[in-house]
Amino acid sequence: MSKGGKGKSVKKKKGASDHKQVHYKLVLSESCRVCKTPCAKGMNYLARMQEPGAVGKGVPCILTRTYG
Repeated sequence: MSKGGKGKSVKKKKGASDHKQVHYKLVLSESCRVCKTPCAKGMNYLARMQEPGAVGKGVPCILTRTYG
């Protein structure tokens, strides 16, 4: 008798490198201020940057999502 896999299909698991990576652009408060479709994350960031002495490095914009 031979060990043949008749009728059975074996699916190979995808490795971590096979998944699509999502990338977002970092935008500053000025970009959020003039955005045509404001989001909650951007509006919260804009409100924080309005306070005196606030220092920000940007927020990931969900509208600039790309897959790499």
